[in-house]
Amino acid sequence: SDVCSSDLTLECEQEIVGRWLAEASQLPGIVAYGCSSADAISTDEAVALRVIAIRLEHGEAEPIGTQFLPPLPA
Repeated sequence: SDVCSSDLTLECEQEIVGRWLAEASQLPGIVAYGCSSADAISTDEAVALRVIAIRLEHGEAEPIGTQFLPPLPA
C-alpha cells in the first residue's frame, strides 16, 4: 500500500482481555500488542517507521507526517 500522500495514523484500543492493540491504519499488517497503550504504540511506531524507511530507501514512498490518536478503553 502506498503511503506517499497521506499521514501515518496509529490507532490504539484496549481489547476485552486487557491487552492493548496499536495499528498503523495506512500500513496493513502493522499491528502491535502491549501490556499498556504506551507499550503497544511505541512498538507499532517503531515497526511502522522501519517499514517506511525501507520504502524510502527503495524509492517506493515519499516522507509522510505522523499522528497519534489517544487510546480507546475497552
